[in-house]
Amino acid sequence: NVINNLVAQGVNAIAVAANDAEALESTLEAAKAAGIVVVSLDSDAKGSQLFINQAGVSEVAQVLVDSVYEMSEGAGEFAVLSASSTATNQNSWIAAMEQIIAADSKYADLVWVETVYGDDESQKSYALSESLMTNYANLEVICCPTTVGVLACAQAVQNAGSSIKVAGLGLPSEMNGYVGADLPCPYMFLWNPIEVGATAAYAIQCIIDGATTGTVGEE
Repeated sequence: NVINNLVAQGVNAIAVAANDAEALESTLEAAKAAGIVVVSLDSDAKGSQLFINQAGVSEVAQVLVDSVYEMSEGAGEFAVLSASSTATNQNSWIAAMEQIIAADSKYADLVWVETVYGDDESQKSYALSESLMTNYANLEVICCPTTVGVLACAQAVQNAGSSIKVAGLGLPSEMNGYVGADLPCPYMFLWNPIEVGATAAYAIQCIIDGATTGTVGEE
């Protein structure tokens, strides 16, 4: 509905971060048919002319795996609390994490017990974190590749007085009081969201100016 309203307003361009790779395809195609430039950022969607990737998939997966490894001291059970099960960015990171762990004997003593999806809803993510703590008595780490999830999980762990560590991707502005030594989340990672937005705006302008179409191989 939001995108259709933007099309009706006659905007020049739309940038979208999608929770589902396919659900917006027809809507975005309609926007392009109306002469509107469409790019995606953070999480890709079919119908976009160009995707602004916030960070390398393997690089994000590697720091997440290494966080779990270090926080668990190299062995033990861990779980993943993701966003939606259809988010392209989350799914690509999780798949890459699986590949990294399977390919290196260094991680042989890590036991991935479950992946759950909080749909980037704070209350649901909090409840799932509580369930993980209840269901897995030997859980060492909960890895959250989602800023909503990592905050909710850290809150749940802190309120429960649990020794479980929280790893993941978080916003400094939200994680104050939860990240640091002797806190639920010893440390976390994040790309620069300002630069992602600026790159998306730059890409939009390039397409509008005719400098690129977003076709593979162009610069």
